[in-house]
Amino acid sequence: MTERSGDEVAQGILGPAYRRLSVGIVSAVVFIAFESMAVATAMPTAVPELDGMALYAFAFSAFFTTSLFGMVVSGELSDRTGPRLPLILGTSAFTLGLLLSGSAQSMWPFLAGRATQGLGGGLVIVALYVVVGRAYPERMRPKIFAGMAAAWVVPSIVGPLVAGLLTDELSWRWVFLGIAPLVLIPVFLALPSAKAVDGPPPGGAARRAGKKRFALAAAVGVGLLQYAGSRADLVALGVAVVGLALLVPSVPKLLPPGTIWLRRGLPTVVALRGIYAGAFFGTETFLPLLLVSERGMSSTLAGLSLTGGALGWATGSWYQGRTRTVAPRYLLVRAGGVFVALAISSVSLALIDAVPAYVVMLGWAVGAFGMGIATASMSVLLFQLSPVADHGANSASLQVSDALFTATFVGLAGTIFGSAHAESITQTTVDNWVYLVIIGVMAALALFGAWAAGRVRTASDAAPTGLTADPPQPAGPAAEPAG
Repeated sequence: MTERSGDEVAQGILGPAYRRLSVGIVSAVVFIAFESMAVATAMPTAVPELDGMALYAFAFSAFFTTSLFGMVVSGELSDRTGPRLPLILGTSAFTLGLLLSGSAQSMWPFLAGRATQGLGGGLVIVALYVVVGRAYPERMRPKIFAGMAAAWVVPSIVGPLVAGLLTDELSWRWVFLGIAPLVLIPVFLALPSAKAVDGPPPGGAARRAGKKRFALAAAVGVGLLQYAGSRADLVALGVAVVGLALLVPSVPKLLPPGTIWLRRGLPTVVALRGIYAGAFFGTETFLPLLLVSERGMSSTLAGLSLTGGALGWATGSWYQGRTRTVAPRYLLVRAGGVFVALAISSVSLALIDAVPAYVVMLGWAVGAFGMGIATASMSVLLFQLSPVADHGANSASLQVSDALFTATFVGLAGTIFGSAHAESITQTTVDNWVYLVIIGVMAALALFGAWAAGRVRTASDAAPTGLTADPPQPAGPAAEPAG
């Protein structure tokens, strides 16, 4: 990647040299954010109407599972031809998925639509990361990542309110069908900017074995495990065995060597991205449902918990990008994990009638603040530790870890939740112990991540996180091809 001049860097991400690209990237994130906030708000109404409460978690995990495959495909395409093609393909698939879900008359077509959305989302998010890695110098990346997080603020306020009103006054279907034509607008605004950094990286694309077959096997394996978790018979056992047979040998091929064992440096960065995401979203998936079913809140009010979360996330990301923030990156990652664990634990307070619901919502915003400082710091560390030729592959690995852990732990939470519906798929009441088990598992996962954060230390940790010191060289050669 060609270095920019000092004057260009001094202008910031909205200076003349970067303004068009920055606006394009942020506008692309806006549509992803709006969809996420709006759909999550509508889900507690949509799923029961489709008689699929026992499959509630699958409405989320279907998205995360198929995004695994999309991310790997996007990483390979981006390293080989540039990020523009994955952006186009991803937007098309995402829009199709919205149309399928919005028109579904039963739970399985609805899940098919969510899976198609996931494929598109996986293609788009990795392509955006490659654009950031190629176009922005080291010192500016914390700020563009903060800008991407800030892009969630307006959708986090407008999305749940609009989705809640549409769901309560008209139909949840408009949350999907109404978004479909709108998502095309911001992503096509980003395409001209992506074209400026399109093409293979300097020196040509790295030669590595394709990972698509491993990504497909992992996605199918996760899906089979989630399906097995929704049953309580011998069929479930057989399905689970097949799922594990696909998943276990595939996952290591999709991640940097040593990720499973938390090898210091890039492997631990990639692993922690998944650990934090799995804990956070494994809990957030059920937060609106808990507030609606246990506290009697409307979809609109329950959706405000997601709004507070998005605001907290954006604030945390902004904090880590400040020039005056001097804590080492690994400490920011560790602090983020502690905040997440505390917030997850505070969700249990929703089961105590004497505790106001807003206490839980405020606690969730604090946890999201932790996610903001941690995930943005991990993204900065990723590019510090990756050569340009591996930006696509390593960005895909980061997102795959995120999606894999999210799908796994949302699926695990769904299995626990589904155990309360073993006798009837349409059962709407849930015992408190179900929520408490989910909360306990996710809080423990976040605490484990906070403990492991010391393994992401780099040579720049003695310098401010504003990256005023020269960035370190990538740790070793590019990752070896997966066999």
